[in-house]
Formats: sequence, structure tokens, C-alpha cells
Amino acid sequence: MKQAVVTILKPLPDHLFLVRDTNAEMRWEAMAGQGYHTPNDRFFVRNHTSTPLIDAATWRLRVHGAGVRCPREFGYEELLAMPSRTLDVAIECAGNGRRFYGTQQHDPVPGTQWGLGGIGVARWRGVPLKHLLKEVGLLPGAVDVLATGLDAPFEDHGHVRRPLPVGKAMDDVLVAYEMNGERLPPDHGFPVRLVVPGWVGIASIKWLGELEVATEDVHTPWNTVFYPDITTQPVKSAFELPWNARLPARGLHVLRGRSWSGQGRIVRVEVSLDGGTTWREAEHHGRHLVSAWLPWHVSWAPRRTGPRLLMARATDETGATQPPSTPRHPFGYRFDAVVQHPIQLVNG
Repeated sequence: MKQAVVTILKPLPDHLFLVRDTNAEMRWEAMAGQGYHTPNDRFFVRNHTSTPLIDAATWRLRVHGAGVRCPREFGYEELLAMPSRTLDVAIECAGNGRRFYGTQQHDPVPGTQWGLGGIGVARWRGVPLKHLLKEVGLLPGAVDVLATGLDAPFEDHGHVRRPLPVGKAMDDVLVAYEMNGERLPPDHGFPVRLVVPGWVGIASIKWLGELEVATEDVHTPWNTVFYPDITTQPVKSAFELPWNARLPARGLHVLRGRSWSGQGRIVRVEVSLDGGTTWREAEHHGRHLVSAWLPWHVSWAPRRTGPRLLMARATDETGATQPPSTPRHPFGYRFDAVVQHPIQLVNG
């Protein structure tokens, strides 16, 4: 059945700033006071082409391939009626932090120059992918599940598509239709998208239209050319402050931020208020979720005006800690070094 798809372009809200085409970072200062989840209108946008507008009444999810016994199609209302699961999960662009290879390590890499705003945490609701795979009769020889989106073909590479190993597909992956208690916005995959906890954002295919279960390894441009050899994300931290923020040099400040890792829970966060000369442990009372982030804070009473470099470094449960610098990645992925966040202390 032919899917009803219309491509749309629209202005971006002030909480985001345009990077390229329909790609936009979240402003970290826009997360201050927002609670645990990233509001839908503040959630970063990353599209390879442009946002399609899809009619849920005619939309179908086709599940087929050599690795299933009974291929079939699922409609939107069918998915809504199935047993659901709700997860708090971070989705993060593979290139999040790419800008700092150049600005901080003086070794720039090509690609969209993301700061740290290519991430968001939402409460996603949907059908576990393993439920759909059981519905179609997953065969013992199944190896990969190839997810394909309904956005427009990208250059001469076809539709955005990327495989998941069956082991991951049968673990914690959602076929999500809800984001923070609302149906998915068009920019975030309406009517249905994948949500793949811990993995790079390209794995969480938006505008999902097809799942092909293969009995051999699958290779597409999105796991060979553009995002080769990258699955989970490393440890990162960010302050809920504008870049080059101006703060009064007198009085007590509570500096807040968040740390995350695709490899496990954050267990420790340290903050430096003097460019890395001294460090102290941040306080955190939030949830230590393996697939999301940990909010933290430190109190600070500065006494002098002038420039400062704020730094935060986190450690996850695997023992991975953010390093002072990270080796250059040819595509600008996996930047996990401690980011130097400049501020200015002023009279006032």
C-alpha cells in the first residue's frame, strides 16, 4: 500500500538554533528549570532531508524478510491497541560535540558543527519491538533488523535506513508513537519511530515505514559510509548556561548541568570552576537511569570579575571518565573530552 507522505518545512522555535537545513541544536540555557525531560519544542532536530507529513490513516508498518515466518503490515490504530511500554531515553546525534575538535583541540573535522545541543531526553511510549517480531514469528536464523524511514531519499543513497542486530532489537528497543505524553510531532517521527536506548541517534529511525528481518549481515550507506563502526555513545557533560554567559561576580550561584552516557549509569560528576586547576564533586539527587541523563548542581560564590572556564567531567558505571582530550575521529563522532565552557564574571 502506498504511504501518504508530504514534505514540509517550517520555522524553528526560539529554543533551538539552526545548524543546517532542518537540523537544529537545543539551547542548553533553555533547559534551565524545565525538569527532567526535554520539552518537545526544545528537543534538537536532525533530518537528512526534510520533515514529511504522513497521514496516520493510510500509514502502514511493513514487517517482512527472510528472518520471519509470517510477514504482515500493522496500522497505526493496531499499534495503539497493543501492549505498550514507557521509557525515559536520551537520543543523541552521533556528531554531538563535533565543533570542539576544532575550537578546543585545534584539529577540526568536517560535518555539521554541533556543540553539545544535539541531545534530548524524552518519555517515550510505544510497542516493544520484540513484541512485533514475535507477532510475525522471528526465525532462529534472523541476524539483523533493517529499519527504513519514509522521509525523502537522501541524494542517490535512497531512504534513510540502518540495521540493528537481532539481540538489540529483542532487548529494549521501542516502536514509539508518543513523546512526553503527546503523539509524536512531525519533526520527531510521526506517526511512529524507533527509539534505541544508548545507541547513536541514527539508529532511532524516524517516520518508520518498514522493518526487514534478514538472515545475514545488512550493509547500507548509514552503517558503512556515514556512520561506520559506531553504536553506543560515550560520556558527556554540559552546563545549563549560555555560551559566554555573563554572571554577577558577587553572591551565591547554583550552577546546574547534566551528564550522560550510552554505556551505563552516571555514577560521579566533578566540576572545576577555575579551568581545571581544582575539582570538586557535584551534588545530584536525580534518577540514575541507564539510558538517559543525570542532573547535577554545584554552589559557587565567586569574588572577582573576569573570564572563567567552567568544566564538568562525569564517570559512568563502566568506569569510563571524560578525558582532557580525545583522539580525532575522521567523521567527528565520539567527542567525549571535558568541554571548556567560558563565562564572564561582571560587576552587578
